[in-house]
Amino acid sequence: MLPDKPGRVIHHFWTKESGLTSMLVFLCTVNFLIVPLFGSNPAIRVIINILWIFILLSGIFSLSRSTLNALLFSIIPFFYVVLRFISIFNAKPFILYTDFIFGVITLITLIVMVMVRIFEPGPVTMHRIVGSIIVYILIGNFWAMIFHFMYVIFNGSFSVSFTSADFNTVHSAFLYFSFTTLTTTGFGEILPVHSFARNLVIIEQIIGVLYPVILIGRLVSLKVEKQN
Repeated sequence: MLPDKPGRVIHHFWTKESGLTSMLVFLCTVNFLIVPLFGSNPAIRVIINILWIFILLSGIFSLSRSTLNALLFSIIPFFYVVLRFISIFNAKPFILYTDFIFGVITLITLIVMVMVRIFEPGPVTMHRIVGSIIVYILIGNFWAMIFHFMYVIFNGSFSVSFTSADFNTVHSAFLYFSFTTLTTTGFGEILPVHSFARNLVIIEQIIGVLYPVILIGRLVSLKVEKQN
């Protein structure tokens, strides 16, 4: 039974509502502990991506109505993890563009799947509210991926004032920038210079302001109404 245990643990994220809370713990551990401290290690980055893909694939097979649909939806995440591994050692433009496109689609798929779990029929529980927080954090990851890509591909799109000692990976830096933008904090170490980059930052700020009020606030109010 031991070989089955990792699979059961990953499957837990989607088969029980408490899995949403477990996913939040895992997501916060990766974003705010592992990536800032160990993100410069290529092996760690590959392992993180593989774990996320396993979680995503588990969700695809749990929520899909047929095996064929599950296999079709699994194609892009599979190629994404392959491209993630290749891009560490081969940073040619074609690889970076393809990796970015597959990464965006994969992250959107994960966000949609968590939203499906949140709005499944049934009472609003604390775990579902936690699920809405997961989506909020994943939105931060989504924009971090976009800003990182723009910084690498479009020279001069961002002005940065940090050194390698401040952030051990560029991704960690833009993860930080994304969350300060999403929460409309903005400390100024990274500034969008290109007009398109500025427009993207504005969009993330709007989402960061409206999302907690509209979705998280609504879920909390529904739970309070149910208790009363």
